[in-house]
Amino acid sequence: MSSPAWELQKAVYAKLAADAGLLALLGGARIYDDVPRGAAFPYVTFGPSTTRDWSTGTETGSEHGLTLRAWSKAGGEQEVHQVLEAVRAALHESALTPAGHRLVSLRHETSEALRDPDGETYQGIARFRALTEPQP
Repeated sequence: MSSPAWELQKAVYAKLAADAGLLALLGGARIYDDVPRGAAFPYVTFGPSTTRDWSTGTETGSEHGLTLRAWSKAGGEQEVHQVLEAVRAALHESALTPAGHRLVSLRHETSEALRDPDGETYQGIARFRALTEPQP
């Protein structure tokens, strides 16, 4: 059986990479699991993720904590907030189809924006909670 966390990440990527509003803000499909050297700003990365057992007495399931990060070198937090909102709008309560799994729920939980210690880069952090079950 495939990893529910990996299949969810692939489905999230596909959804974000197909979102015209987000791509316009980013200047293209700048959504990375591993950021290429010299990548242009702004961009979105996959951050830490967690998976917990969400099984019942009769059904198997997984609870996922998914973090996405927006990165910007534009002065101030405006660009980061715009990208975070586009990510939230694309994913919150979205009907994704991770291969081999059924998405029960995908909800935005929190977002925050902050300046990186380098003093030039702004980072936005969006956290989501997802529930999945294996498809029979």
